[in-house]
Amino acid sequence: MTRWSIGDLAKASGLTVRTLHHYDEIGLVVASERTPSGHRRYTPDDVRRLYQVRSLRQLGLSLEEVRSALSRSDSLRPLFEAQLAALTVQARQVDALRSRLTALLDGHTTESLLSTLEMMSVYESYFTSDQLDDLRSRAAAMGPEAVEALKQSWLELVHQLRQYMASGTPAEDPRVVDLARQWDELGAKFTGGDAAVQAAAQRSWNENKTAISSQIGWPADDGLVDYVNRARAAR
Repeated sequence: MTRWSIGDLAKASGLTVRTLHHYDEIGLVVASERTPSGHRRYTPDDVRRLYQVRSLRQLGLSLEEVRSALSRSDSLRPLFEAQLAALTVQARQVDALRSRLTALLDGHTTESLLSTLEMMSVYESYFTSDQLDDLRSRAAAMGPEAVEALKQSWLELVHQLRQYMASGTPAEDPRVVDLARQWDELGAKFTGGDAAVQAAAQRSWNENKTAISSQIGWPADDGLVDYVNRARAAR
């Protein structure tokens, strides 16, 4: 029957001699035979086990997980299910990052990219990673056209509210109160109505009015947010 030296097996399998030594030392793939001078000789069964180990490693399993999978056939399914779940999470993260980079690069100059990165840093200081992932996922689910339509609707609300504010209309006026209600409804489409996210957004605004206002297009000190808060309280 055919026997392989460790060097021959390394060449055939694409693994290093060092890796094969390590597998032997930890009892994962042990050469079944030795020459009189002590050199390892691998049998066909050893080679079969090695290729099983390599296949499982390529699926992302740790050496301990590989050992468990090979020792108990019933352990394969839960291991593969766990690995699939982990890969699904990674795929979502990659998709989110790709969307983020696409949006970041779309139509931006170097100056505006730096400004956007600055704002991303601000937001990441107030929102948890899970909250940011939820916000990005919600925007991705809506699609760029729907997101842009919501932004335009919100800008129109801002325009109307500023007109009322400039004309001295009390925040308690039913027309202003109704616009404040629409403001909250639009915001809920982005935040999902999550109170924690809304509170984080309020904190980020309170502490970074100047930076945020430069992105959204109105002066930070014009009192619009306070005006909306008073209208909200009048509901």
